[in-house]
Amino acid sequence: MIKLNLTRRIWLSFIALIVLLGLTVVIVYPISISGTLTEETYRIIEQEQARYANPFSDYFSPPESELDFTERREAERAVGHLFLFDNQFGTQRGDPVPDNVLREMVSNAVNQETERGRYELTYSGATLFYVITKIEDENEEGEEEEAFQISYMWDTYRDLMVDRLYERLIYLLLIAGALSLLPAIWLKRYLRQPLRLLGNHFEQIAKRNWKEPFHWEGDDDFKKLSDQFESMRQNLIRYDRSQKTFIQHASHELKTPIMVVKTYAQSVKDGILPKKDMEATMDVILEEANRMDKRVRDMLYFTKLDALKNDTINLEALTFGALAYHVEDRFRVQRDDLHFHIEGPDVTFYGDAEHIEVLLDNLVENGIRYAESTIWMRAERRKADIMLTVENDGEPIPAEELAHLFDPFRKGNKGQYGLGLAIVKRIAELHQGSHEVRNTERGVAFRIYIPRSLKE
Repeated sequence: MIKLNLTRRIWLSFIALIVLLGLTVVIVYPISISGTLTEETYRIIEQEQARYANPFSDYFSPPESELDFTERREAERAVGHLFLFDNQFGTQRGDPVPDNVLREMVSNAVNQETERGRYELTYSGATLFYVITKIEDENEEGEEEEAFQISYMWDTYRDLMVDRLYERLIYLLLIAGALSLLPAIWLKRYLRQPLRLLGNHFEQIAKRNWKEPFHWEGDDDFKKLSDQFESMRQNLIRYDRSQKTFIQHASHELKTPIMVVKTYAQSVKDGILPKKDMEATMDVILEEANRMDKRVRDMLYFTKLDALKNDTINLEALTFGALAYHVEDRFRVQRDDLHFHIEGPDVTFYGDAEHIEVLLDNLVENGIRYAESTIWMRAERRKADIMLTVENDGEPIPAEELAHLFDPFRKGNKGQYGLGLAIVKRIAELHQGSHEVRNTERGVAFRIYIPRSLKE
């Protein structure tokens, strides 16, 4: 495929348009104008024939001006007339014609069934158009007999008009083609200017320099393009900011357990036990290692969710109870003083089993840090969606924190890693759902809405 820049495409489009128009003129115009002028030739013949035979007919119209008089005179000179009389057509009056032409005219007259007929023949390399009209005539005895009036005209008039009109049209086409260069030059500059500016901004973005905004005023299409570019630039800025924030928080979250493990290990190597004995010291090291492992796994999982799309999750029919009871078994040992209440265990819905279980894990893990005595896990089938709720009876969350609770690395007063609720938010989005947190009469409720139309 030939690759062309914008300038060449514009020139090629104009040249193609002119060539197409020229071919149309060359092919279609002669055929069209020739047929039109042929019809006009017959009309002139019939008009002059009627005027010649009967000046009181409907075809006869007196000249209205000197110019009209001259045109009629020229037309009358271009049309010849011939009359055929008696049954054998042996008598003729009018302009003389060659015998072979006369024989063809007589043959057509004899076979003509209508009052008037149009014919043409070729003679000496030219075309002769003629019209035969039946007339009633009285012979010397006063008897009526059939006669014919034949009026003819050469194609010289038609061909001359075709050539003249065709020549003028070619001139007009050349002038129009030359004049079209001006809008082509203007269009090239008009299109290239915003595209050149946009290209410069793309080049800056490729160099990770996206501080300068781009706005184009005037043309609606280019304005829409500039708005789309600006939206992309803003998204890149937010993504870059979030990426930097993620790296900063990740390094900060990993720095503390690494430092603790390193310090305790060095102390043991030096023969100093930070705790009362070796077992207690090693427990601290293992606890910090597990905490670091959990943070790394959360970060990797969060990054994995960002790379997923809605059509890459594995949707299957799920029963809420099967997931909820499994989550309860894992977290009951962490706080044996808590009571778990599972409501709606028979509710079924479609989702990714692994992701939904991680979602419930994070919500319950978040809840047990704040709950005083009870955690509720509930599923409700509503008209348009399935509502999954994890509620605890802990203290209400301050109103100013509710809107930011699902942001990455956003910690509450007892938060640990700041990614659990961000993972919940992303899983809900992957299921085309939504999320919210509300303070209730019993405590705090986290709710996830999964549309029933996801698979049904």
